[in-house]
Formats: sequence, structure tokens, C-alpha cells
Amino acid sequence: MFLAVGLAVRFEANAGEAADGASSATGVAEPTAIEWIAGWSPEVAERARREHRLVLLDLEAVWCHWCHVMDETTYRDAAVIALVRDHYLAVRVDQDSDPQLANRYQDYGWPATVLFKDDLTELAKRRGYLPPAAFASMLQAFVDDPSPGPSVVQSAGVVPAPVGALSPQQRANLEANSFLEAYDPRNGGWGTVHKLVDGDSLGYAIALARAGDARAARMARRTLDAALELADPVWGGFYQYSDAVDWKSPHFEKIASIQAQALSSYALAWAVWKRPAYVEAARGVVRYLARFWTSPEGAFYASQDADLSEKIDGHAYFRRGDGARLALGIPRIDPSVYARENGWLIAALAGFHDWTGDREALDRATRAASWIAANRGAEGGGFRHRANDPSAALGDTVAMGRAFLALYASTAERVWLSRAVDCARAVDSQFRDSSGAGFDVAPADASVVAVGVFRDLVRDLDENLAVARFGNLLSRYTGDPAWRALSERAMRYLASDAIASSGGPFLTGVLLADRELASEPLHVTIVGAKSDPRARALFSAARSYAADYRRVEWWDPSEGPPPSADVSYPELDSAAAFPCSGQSCGAPVRDPAKLAAALDRVSAPGS
Repeated sequence: MFLAVGLAVRFEANAGEAADGASSATGVAEPTAIEWIAGWSPEVAERARREHRLVLLDLEAVWCHWCHVMDETTYRDAAVIALVRDHYLAVRVDQDSDPQLANRYQDYGWPATVLFKDDLTELAKRRGYLPPAAFASMLQAFVDDPSPGPSVVQSAGVVPAPVGALSPQQRANLEANSFLEAYDPRNGGWGTVHKLVDGDSLGYAIALARAGDARAARMARRTLDAALELADPVWGGFYQYSDAVDWKSPHFEKIASIQAQALSSYALAWAVWKRPAYVEAARGVVRYLARFWTSPEGAFYASQDADLSEKIDGHAYFRRGDGARLALGIPRIDPSVYARENGWLIAALAGFHDWTGDREALDRATRAASWIAANRGAEGGGFRHRANDPSAALGDTVAMGRAFLALYASTAERVWLSRAVDCARAVDSQFRDSSGAGFDVAPADASVVAVGVFRDLVRDLDENLAVARFGNLLSRYTGDPAWRALSERAMRYLASDAIASSGGPFLTGVLLADRELASEPLHVTIVGAKSDPRARALFSAARSYAADYRRVEWWDPSEGPPPSADVSYPELDSAAAFPCSGQSCGAPVRDPAKLAAALDRVSAPGS
């Protein structure tokens, strides 16, 4: 969120530049470093207005290679330093630390460079590394004429869809353009430039494969096989992406979203196809998190840099074995603990436990969830991104809601379901967009810099996707129609023509959310005492079944009525599992070894 950090950060000049304000050959003192303001805050807006200065925002990522290059070259250039000193306030923000700002400018980074007038009207938005001469020229141009450049385009806005679902035409368009045509049949994966583990596209392909789509099965397996090139063979975990289509040119940074998507995708693929390489890749992520990314309290860190230093980059470092790496040192790990990133990893670890039976993974997920619940909760409900943020954030709140729901499915402990419901209440009460569709990334009163472009709140596609899927599944578990309405509100934004009819890449998640809203999850309920070994065995068999969209419950009559009353179960003399489809359930299954076959029957197409 827009939080004042209160400290300026200085970056030293190159050795070849005049240092400590020494005179140059012209006898004029040269600036030696940019005075960075660390963090976006109300004071930035106030100073810009009061001093009539332009604002330079450097929105970077601590793990980003090109951010480091730009810092070492462009921001140490004498001409750039002088222009910034004389005309700009320079603000540097780690985008992982401030999702509200990052979501606004994620199409332009990382690094993202944004220039503003003194009233915080946008002047320019630029993507990626900018060399010194071009950067200095741009800075000077807006000093000479502070009028918005061609990169600043007024958004046409989003007109909500009339219903919370895709139209048949939108569904066909997304299926063709975002899923089938965006797929690379030669190399696997979606997209023709960068290749990465895209959890939504893999999840959709695996869902279709389980429904009998042989083409989708080939697409998923070809991608999973190829993406193993991004797995770190020594420490485990996955590199962020490859900048070559054959997957063999990795960018070596490791970030939380990729670890979570890889862990979930490979664990589910293992459950479906039982290929050893898939479960080993998933175990590698768990091993990496345990060794490098776990705080003393059990929560998870945020990222690891691609490079060890300016002299030893990722290509030189990560080709080495364990001992040789450690002898050189470890690339910087960001020790920040964010609720959103923890939510992603907790849900992925819970699923890994379900499909592999790895109890240690569940223990790690539970410990992290308990710490986040105790330390990142916001007044009024929901979850803050960082410890000192003034209010909850949508991404963090829904990520933790999904994590709590995953832990409920893994443990049948109702405290996790209760916490998931609390997250849904916070989403519904704090983040509704005023347009009538979708949810904003922050509450309407949380933008403490409500001037210039920041008067307009931001809706994020991925976060609304998460709300759509979370609200729908929560409504299935609880029987509460309010959470279905929450999901449909998010889908009215996602099904708008501006999104669903755009035909752009990486929109398969909209198809996945729409598919789930239109169908019942695989549903199995264990009836029996939680002290009963057979009931425990049945619950384990139910959790391990190869389905991602599912509702797994354990009703112990001693705990009172089930959370949802849509199906009635008899109290039995011995434990049994009830596999259900739609509004009906099959015959009780008492043998854990026979449960998978019974679930196959109720989940078969046309059943």
C-alpha cells in the first residue's frame, strides 16, 4: 500500500565519475548519486506540489536482473543524475512490497519507469531497461514540455457483463485464441517469446484431459515435460522463465508465484499420470522452500535473486553443484514475509500433501498459515500485505482465503473453513468496485495519495480471477449463496468485452473460472468419527484423488451438523465415504482401496 518508509536511499556513483561532490574538468561540482525516496507516500505528492517538481517513479523488483543493470548504468550516469537532482523527486519502490502500485503499472515492468507532473498526472510510462542517453533525453524532454506523451492513453473503461458468465461466443473466442492458438505445439507451453510455468493454462488443460480430451492431455504433458528445463536440479525450485522458446535459456530468479504454480501443477500432474519426474519436480520445490525460504517462525520468504553479484551472474552460478555454490555464497533471498505470497504457497503445499501424502508439507503449510493469521490480519478483516500496512489488500485477503479453504480440505478442521469465510466477508465488504462488477485491489479509502491518476482505483484481472474461483468453491462447501454472488460479481468484470473478447494471451484462467462456476465440483464426504482409523484411511483416499476442482469433507457427527446442508447423510455403525455428483450421491464406500473407482464413476463425462 502507499506507505511512507521515511528514509532516502543513496546509490554510489561509478568509480570513474567525480566523487563526494568533487569538481569536474569544467570546475562545476558533479552530483555523485541520486537521492532516492524509498517508498510511495503522501509526502511525495505534497513535496511535488509544494516544490513544483516532476516525479520519477522507479518501480523495480529486488530479484530483477535488468533492474540491477539499470541501477548500475543508467542511474549512475552523470547527465541522468544532474537532471534528476535539478528537476525531479526520485522514488524507488520494490513492486513485491506494494501490490497496489505494482498492479497499476505491471504492464510496464520490471523495471517500470513512470514520470509524473507535480500534480501526479502521468507523463510517460516505459517498460524495462532504458540506457543512459535515451533516459536522459526523455527526462529533459518532459522538463521542457511537461505534457503527457504517447504512452499515456486514456482507458476506455470496462463495461460489466450483464451476467456472471462468459457468453458462448466469448468462450469459443478464448478457447481458440488464448488456449489453442497460443499453444506452441513444437516446444510446449503458451506464448511465442517467454516460456514459463503457467498454472492457469496447465490447470485448464488438465481439467479437459480428465474429462476425456486427448489433445488437452498431450498439450499438458508436452508442457510439463519441457518446463522441467526450468527446474533447479541442485537446490530444487523453478527459475522464473526462459527467454527462448525451447525453455533452455532461463532467467534464474526464483519468485513465489512461480514456485506455487509449479508445485501445484506438477503435484496434480503426478496424481493424474503418475510420472515420477513430475512428483520429483514438486518435491524439489518443497525442498527448496524448506531449506532457503522458511523464516524461523515458519512463514515463507518472497524471492531469490538471479545473480550472485555483478561479476558472477546466474549462468555462471547455477551451473555449479551444491558445494561450489555455497563456497561462493548464496544469491540474495528477500526475507520479506507477505501474506499474499504465503497464501499461494500454503495452498500449493496443502495440495501437494493431498496428492502425495507428505505430512511434513502439510505441517509447513499449517505453521505458515497460523503465523500469517496471527501477524498479518487487518483491522476490520482481511489481510495486510506487510506488517505495517494500514489496511487489508484484496490480493492478500483472497490468497489467504484460498489457502484456508485448501487447509480445510486437507484436514477437515473447521477452524480453517471459518477463517476462509472471514476472508470472503472482508472481500465482500471492503473491495467492491463502484461500477457494480469486480473488486478493487484496495479499499476505496486506502489510497492515501488520492490525487492525479491515483484518484482512480484499480481492478486486477488475476485477483478477480482468484475471487471468482474462491467464492464459487466456498459457496459449495458452505451452502451460502452470498459467496456464489461474490464469484459472479467478479465474473461480471472478467466476462466484460474489454477482457473476455480481447482474445489476448494468458487469459485461460477466465475459461477455468467460468468452467468451475458452471459445474459442480467432485464431491466426496467421509462419515465417521475422526478417531476411527478406517475413516482416516477413507479421508486420505479421498484427498489423494486426482482432481483439482473438488469438495472433500469429513463429517464426524460428534461435531454437530455438516457446514452445508445440501446433502443429508445417515449416522452409520462403521465409517463410509459418499461420492456425489450434482445433487445425488452414490452408494457408501467402506473400503479405501475402492474409493477411487467409485469417484471415477461419478466424475465420468455424462454421469
